[in-house]
Amino acid sequence: MTKIRRRMCPLVATTLFAIMGAELTHAFHFPTAVSTARTVSVFKPVVSKGHCISSVSSSALGMATWSNGQAIREYQDFLASGKNELDMKDDGPSVIVQSADPSKVTPLTDAVISLGNGDDLIVTPGGTLPQSLNGKTSYPIFITLPPYELKEFLQNLSEEWKTRAEDFVFFSGGKVCGVVEPTLREFGLCRDAMTQVVVGFSLPKPGSGLGGVAKKPEDLACMIGNDSQGDEKWAGESVACGKWNGAVAGRLNANGIRCKTVFYREWRRAMWERALYDAVWNVVGAVRDEQTDHADVAMFFELEASDMMWELANGLRGGLAVTLIYGFEDRLFSIAETRGKDEQCELIDEMFDYMLNVFPGQCRMLWEYCNYAKDERGLLQSVNVPSVPSHLGELPSPMRQGNLRADGNI
Repeated sequence: MTKIRRRMCPLVATTLFAIMGAELTHAFHFPTAVSTARTVSVFKPVVSKGHCISSVSSSALGMATWSNGQAIREYQDFLASGKNELDMKDDGPSVIVQSADPSKVTPLTDAVISLGNGDDLIVTPGGTLPQSLNGKTSYPIFITLPPYELKEFLQNLSEEWKTRAEDFVFFSGGKVCGVVEPTLREFGLCRDAMTQVVVGFSLPKPGSGLGGVAKKPEDLACMIGNDSQGDEKWAGESVACGKWNGAVAGRLNANGIRCKTVFYREWRRAMWERALYDAVWNVVGAVRDEQTDHADVAMFFELEASDMMWELANGLRGGLAVTLIYGFEDRLFSIAETRGKDEQCELIDEMFDYMLNVFPGQCRMLWEYCNYAKDERGLLQSVNVPSVPSHLGELPSPMRQGNLRADGNI
């Protein structure tokens, strides 16, 4: 039975946002914000102060959701499209783009290959794209590069590749894919037509199966009960949006993996919900004296995880105009309790800018833990962890050890 979490006030606030609908609010508060919204052309990098979204000024935290020009423009574009149903395309032979460095080929590459029918074409960045596959001139192009190679890939696309941009399929979620929204947005690739996938399936490592090959990916979605209408409620399922959402769902469903198909705006909420899980569970668990898995965090460090989740969720609403769907806290704890056993909490230096340094606002608790991990646990040694703003006043609260705080207080 799912436990009722303790954050009643934020839950009430989130409920109000869900009922009122932040999107409806956008439609009636756009005189000033719309004039400042920019249309970003594909592959034209946006000039910014840097990759780190965490540099968002503190005033951003005070912004109401309806003050965000980006959210308003996305909602207007959605209304202008006139679409109320998704276009669904069938799965078929596809192109899979993997790293040119054999040591950087990700488990995602092997997973996408194994989920297909053996007729996919594997290429590296800069390779030649076929004019057609199985008689079709349009086909999915799965981008399975590690996130830290993605920007260079997009910067160096040839004209041939640029003309096929609408067929790209990008992945987010987990320790392999992370959050790639900042990179895609820099090149104008965060939009309704772009196919994106939240990974809700396992990514077995090479040699984990029989015969030295990778095991087949498994569904990580978990059923967490029924809603008031008697329909099943799920957490942790794969989610796809964009042109090839149907092809992605077809490939996953054929292998027993649930995949929800949605419009981009709903997909973005699911993506940030997964990002919240990846950051909070790994940070809260990795700083412990002993190895800790995701289930341990849910069992023994629930209060810390809950506090950090709400801090980051509030920052998302104020900084990126993303309001997570009601009940996200219970869904994330359910994933950890159901699927988190033996999923070790870890902080990976290469993924710091794609798992942790992606949240807007001051993220005080997150940076407290990351600084502790670097200074006291010897983790994150090759990255520059943001300092905790000194003007926030009180000293950091002691981390809890089980049900006790480090100072011995309950």
